[in-house]
Amino acid sequence: MAVFFGISSAFAWGAADFIGGLASKRTSPYRVLYFAELAGLVPFVAAAMLTGEPVPSYADLIWGAMASLIGLSGLVMLYAALAAGQMSIAAPVSALLAAVIPVAFGLVTLGIPAPTTFIGFGLAIPAVWLISQSGTRADWRFHLSSLRLPLLSGICFGLYFILIHEATLVAFFWPLAVARLTGFLAFGLYALLRRQPALPPRDLWSMCLWNGLLDIAGNAFYVLAARTGRMDVAAVLGALYPASTVLLAWILLKERIALIQTAGILLALTAILLFTL
Repeated sequence: MAVFFGISSAFAWGAADFIGGLASKRTSPYRVLYFAELAGLVPFVAAAMLTGEPVPSYADLIWGAMASLIGLSGLVMLYAALAAGQMSIAAPVSALLAAVIPVAFGLVTLGIPAPTTFIGFGLAIPAVWLISQSGTRADWRFHLSSLRLPLLSGICFGLYFILIHEATLVAFFWPLAVARLTGFLAFGLYALLRRQPALPPRDLWSMCLWNGLLDIAGNAFYVLAARTGRMDVAAVLGALYPASTVLLAWILLKERIALIQTAGILLALTAILLFTL
């Protein structure tokens, strides 16, 4: 079940990125994310109240808020790196660190996993790198400063996996709701300071709604994966979300899947098989 939940988180996050990417072509990304945070906040609050889940300790809520701020910071830095024309570097470096950091944390806190799981890490981590490649010829003549934003964004994503797991060890819905509320307030404050509208155009609301719902599904599935198995395995599986985005672009937009991305997907499938053993 842990592997199933982990794969589901990757698919949901990748689908959310696919829809969010389409919407961001027509308006500012932060406006898409602002609506998505609101769309994710309402279901989590409703679920917490309907299930009667006790409000957890302040520490758990703070972990959830910190996870949100760090994850959003990583997203902003990744967008900045992509906008600066570093796509061939930013995406794979960021995704790689997002997978490596939870694995390193898991080895320290959870111990060395079973041999098949350890081999799975050895296949899944390069798979994340390969799937994140754009497929175009990369120009590797870059300065070390070009790695700053991708590295920082990857560190933020890796820390997000760890922090949101820590936040949801006791409660499930309330910490995730607080994480969404934190993101909603942060983007609202950004819009206020920039004196710009926070909401996207009305014709994009349905896309932004789906983006938010799929994103919270990804969060929920990741938390379930980390609860029912090892956190590091859940994080590595969740970090395979670019595969879902690539496949959706291939199916719906008829975009070509590069050979290097196909190799990454095959490596990922092999790693998933090893995780189930």
